[in-house]
Amino acid sequence: MYQAITVEAKDKVGRITLSREEKRNAISPTMMNELLDAFERYDDDPSVAAIVLTGAGEKVFCSGADIGEFLAAGASFIERHEEQRKFAQLFKVIIGLKKPMVGRINGHAMGGGLGLAAACDIVIAAEDCKFGTPEINVGLFPYVIMATLLRVTSAPKRLLEMMLTGGRIDAQEAMQLGLVNHVVPRDQLDVKVDEIAQGLAKKSPATLRLGRRAFYTMRDMEYEKALEYLSSMLAINTQAEDVAEGIAAFLEKRDPVWKGK
Repeated sequence: MYQAITVEAKDKVGRITLSREEKRNAISPTMMNELLDAFERYDDDPSVAAIVLTGAGEKVFCSGADIGEFLAAGASFIERHEEQRKFAQLFKVIIGLKKPMVGRINGHAMGGGLGLAAACDIVIAAEDCKFGTPEINVGLFPYVIMATLLRVTSAPKRLLEMMLTGGRIDAQEAMQLGLVNHVVPRDQLDVKVDEIAQGLAKKSPATLRLGRRAFYTMRDMEYEKALEYLSSMLAINTQAEDVAEGIAAFLEKRDPVWKGK
């Protein structure tokens, strides 16, 4: 049903693959709309507990926006602007997901591709991947992804240098900067991704939803306001049916049977 992506759900994990390998998995308007649809589809699917985002092939996860398609001849300024605004909407949707998303970074992640990778909750990269923001080289700046990158990196000055120069970093440095969680040999990429995704699929869907939302909501709060908000979230969490089930399973030394409530 999709042209620019492929989807597959198996063992409680929904996998979304950027499937424009001949275009270095660049983000086109079509891909953007399909991603929005696929995220909503898996987020509402009770049989899916976690989402994996990856790219087709082994060379490139995503090379960023397909500038040619976004600046297609015949489109008015307003039409182009509205299409580009959807890119920002994509990141809003990712933040609002009820389910955790794992980034399987199978190749280079550039520009908007780096933004997509960084937006994932847990990012696992093959050790030979490169990361960068090359937009400056064509007279543009990575405006939209900056909001995500600044919130996940531990070194904003290094990030600014990348954006100003168009430089690239390797997977190890990306992990040091907080953009990546795990760097593994390429032949271990799927093993690690499956380990993380299946581990998430075994947790309480209700608690994952509440906890993930709390994390992103309180991230920009003042300290005292964050504590007050999190105290309220704890009170809500303790009322969930899954908490009673989790405690009972622990005491009875068995695996919990989550209801997601």
